[in-house]
Amino acid sequence: MSAPRKEPRQKRSQFTFDVILDAAARLFEEDGYKTTTTNKIAELAGVSIGTLYHYLPNKDALLYALARRHYQRSSEWLRSRFATFTADDPALADTVRQLVTEMAHRHNQEPHLNRLLHLQAQRNLAGAQESRALEAEFTAALESQLRRMNVGGPDPYVTAMLVVQGIDAQMHGGVIDLPPGRTIEDVIDIVSTMWIGALLATGAPTDPAIEP
Repeated sequence: MSAPRKEPRQKRSQFTFDVILDAAARLFEEDGYKTTTTNKIAELAGVSIGTLYHYLPNKDALLYALARRHYQRSSEWLRSRFATFTADDPALADTVRQLVTEMAHRHNQEPHLNRLLHLQAQRNLAGAQESRALEAEFTAALESQLRRMNVGGPDPYVTAMLVVQGIDAQMHGGVIDLPPGRTIEDVIDIVSTMWIGALLATGAPTDPAIEP
């Protein structure tokens, strides 16, 4: 997959770059990746096609840049959310429900684009590496919270990893592709109840808090 031709360095350039990415995200979401053209993206962004190509040589590079921005923003959200958990010390049920609710609504924003980015991460090395890095960060942060709440069983790191992988799959299967006649709140309630019960059943950690 192509990478951006040039990374923006100044605020004005970053603004233009983000406007182009926002336009691409909107068109990929509304019209689909195959139908969208770079000319349409440039027109919606209000820039010349030459300006677009100055940063991004083709649609693949646009998708790659969108994926990178998605992972960066997800990482920023992750750090902020888990810092709040550490500061506020919510109970297990509240922690899980807040986490599932926010993840569900984040996945529900631009569902077609989220699906496209998920597939992109599976099909190229750079995307897979970004995805694994975010998963590892999420797992480590959740492990810390499991220890705080005194759950997670004999190996809280593995428990956290399975929770992260499980919830991510459930977001794609139950939120992005919402079952007919159900609401996002229905899915949030069921996923939250499942993981609260599963984590309570794991019991207290039995190993020291070590780096995996």
